Amino acid sequence: MKLNSKYLFLNLVVVFFSMTLNAQEEAKKDLKHIAPKPLYRDPIFDGAADPTIIWNKKEKLWFMFYTNRRANDAAAKGITWVHGTKIGIAVSKDGAKWSYKDTCSINYKLKDITYWAPDVIEYKNKYHMYLTIVPGIFNDWYHPRSIIHLTSSNLMDWKFESELKLASDRCIDASVFRLPNGTWRMFYNNENDGKSIYYADSNDLYNWKDSGTKIIKDRGEGPKVFVWKGKNWMISDSWRGLNVYSSEDFLNWNRQDKNILQLPGSGQDDKVIGGHADVVVNDGKAYVFYFTHPGRTPENKGVDNYETKRSSIQVAELEYHNGEINCNRDKSVQINLKH
Repeated sequence: MKLNSKYLFLNLVVVFFSMTLNAQEEAKKDLKHIAPKPLYRDPIFDGAADPTIIWNKKEKLWFMFYTNRRANDAAAKGITWVHGTKIGIAVSKDGAKWSYKDTCSINYKLKDITYWAPDVIEYKNKYHMYLTIVPGIFNDWYHPRSIIHLTSSNLMDWKFESELKLASDRCIDASVFRLPNGTWRMFYNNENDGKSIYYADSNDLYNWKDSGTKIIKDRGEGPKVFVWKGKNWMISDSWRGLNVYSSEDFLNWNRQDKNILQLPGSGQDDKVIGGHADVVVNDGKAYVFYFTHPGRTPENKGVDNYETKRSSIQVAELEYHNGEINCNRDKSVQINLKH
């Protein structure tokens, strides 16, 4: 009996240490998927903004497309630094750790062209990008902009399809969403009408009919529509954090009282408002990928230098309480995107 008790004790010790080691291994795995702050900074111009996320089926990686402003270009005068850039690409296996890959190859030829705010979707094994273009490098905000349609099979090389005819000659920030009836709706910002949100519809992603209708009167950029928790949502960047709306029919939108990402966080590069974002709904959770200008703090008001120009990409997990979306940007984000 004493011998059996001894072996039983030894077995219990082995089981205990085995469980401890397994728990430690699981904890290490979890730490691998903790998103850093900031999530990502562009190594070329340090001006990453306006992110959009999509899964690359062939490379089996998550691709992040982003506007890349020339924040570190000391020779750029006035606001020319936000012009004349290509679309940057970062990649990730899980959505937590990102690394720079390259810029998009786009066969739209125009001298000193500016690319802003890509929106990328996949349909029937083809990728579609709706991209804002500005025809040059300018030192003011009052030049034409348009939205073009591009297609790709690999997310790197993009073929020009068309320039969309929308409500005005100054439209930016396309966000394309598939409606429940199978058709497509593009939400965008009409700068000529108080920077309000308009929409256009399509049956095939190639031919678009503009509604000529303002569906959200509030000023705001970068609309993004998604479905989560059984509700239809839209966020937009109002320069006071992100406006949040919900809708039953994708036409009539009700704004919730509180913006998200309006109050500064405490993390690195996150002590300012959050801007132009994408939302990824994955495995029941919703993550908001947004950008910040870390140097634009109250004490730097009016300052125009590298620190106030540079921008960082951040991520936070959305929360749903009492019919509204909330976001605690200081909460650690464990993210492991499924595909």
